[in-house]
Amino acid sequence: MNKYIVVNQPDKWKFSIENITVISSQEYLTNPKFSLLKNARIFNLCKDYSYQSKGYYVSLLAEARGHLAIPTVKNIVDLRALKLVRIVSEEFDDVIQQSLKNIKSREFTLSVYFGQNVAQKYKGLSSLFYKHFQVPFLRVKFNYSTKWNIQSIRAISESEIPNEHLDSVHVFANQYFSKKRYDIPKPTTSDFDLAILVNPNDPAPPSNPKAIKKFIDIAEKMNIYAEIIEPKDLSRLSTFDALFIRQSTEVNNEAYAFARKAQQEGIAIIDYPDAILKCCNKVYMAEALDNANIDTPKTVIVHKENRNEVLAQVGLPCVLKAPDSTFSFGVKKAKTEEEYNSLVAEMLKESDLIIAQEFCPSDYDWRIGIIDDEPFYACKYYMAKGHWQIYNWKAKKKDEQDGNTDCLAIEEVPKKVLNMALKSAKLMGKGLYGIDIKVVNNKPMVIEINDNPNIDFGVEDLHYGDLVYTKILSALKNRLD
Repeated sequence: MNKYIVVNQPDKWKFSIENITVISSQEYLTNPKFSLLKNARIFNLCKDYSYQSKGYYVSLLAEARGHLAIPTVKNIVDLRALKLVRIVSEEFDDVIQQSLKNIKSREFTLSVYFGQNVAQKYKGLSSLFYKHFQVPFLRVKFNYSTKWNIQSIRAISESEIPNEHLDSVHVFANQYFSKKRYDIPKPTTSDFDLAILVNPNDPAPPSNPKAIKKFIDIAEKMNIYAEIIEPKDLSRLSTFDALFIRQSTEVNNEAYAFARKAQQEGIAIIDYPDAILKCCNKVYMAEALDNANIDTPKTVIVHKENRNEVLAQVGLPCVLKAPDSTFSFGVKKAKTEEEYNSLVAEMLKESDLIIAQEFCPSDYDWRIGIIDDEPFYACKYYMAKGHWQIYNWKAKKKDEQDGNTDCLAIEEVPKKVLNMALKSAKLMGKGLYGIDIKVVNNKPMVIEINDNPNIDFGVEDLHYGDLVYTKILSALKNRLD
């Protein structure tokens, strides 16, 4: 690939870099040979990136020509967006405070050269700013009130680099330009850019790695640019058009923060923050299902005043659920009154309200996957070996942690089960849901409404294959349309 450094005045460029040609912005913008050039990477080091300046047009035309530009026009626009600067300030706050804690003055200027700083102690902070804005020469000004705050962020020209920094910058430049990969997404002509939020430390991720790869591969076929992001990438969210959450959702974890930020930014989402709030709270769910006259196992909302009356209604054994339990975490079975009293006492320390439910044993639970009021997969989840739940997190062998599954056509689902699933999903509004239903004595009962349900390769996609992934990606596209 041809590599070019574009500057305003090449004769004043102070650094010698091997295998890279230095040209003027004027030449790049006006010489016809550059518009015909294929496979070029353009390092835009112009002194000014303001709107309609030469620096702005270098990146703009680079993208129009199919060249890989650093910074991109998006990066340049991000630099001027006060909203983004505030997001960066919030997202990097811990690193900012930690990095600057020993500075005695009330003002500080951080100069970032190719993602580095002449002082090693600011290396981490400099790298964060570069990864976010991807501007080779950057100056960040901070001021201190009750804590350190970002006052301004701007690109600087080579001429603004202090003489005492030049030797270090020369080293940084050579290190930077010798890399084979750069922190920048490839330019794309896709219909939209999709962020897939995945937490690598998730104990029970809603999609396995093969499913995530499937989403990315099928997205590419649908002309969607898809990229995996992690919880640390909140500041990058505004650069995407859509967000698909594939990490466990809780009100107090990053998934909700991402969903809420996406909603505020007008980004298409699966799933909405309202769905997370509702589905992650079993007290809300119990009340909503009861008000909608949807059958469930006998259910009582337990609190300190009524705890001694509950067993008369639900019997023993009974199931106790923390309001925000997911993937069977925080779900307990009490076999005796003593066990019940002990578990309830413990759980009420964490929450003022918990759920007690009649124990309804069955060989399997139905899981009906629903996207925007349409069923698109159906599974039977069998109980884990020798256990009363689908998941047995205490199993010594990993392959015994969950039970077997059957995946089948929607047409094979009993009508009562399918209708109950659709009615339950509508309580939560549009979105992606997995409705868990038991059938006991020919009577279907809703056990759970899951936002962010599992889509695992080899499980939920076993009957309909790629269509499962296509349905979700199409739903995101419909939100944007």
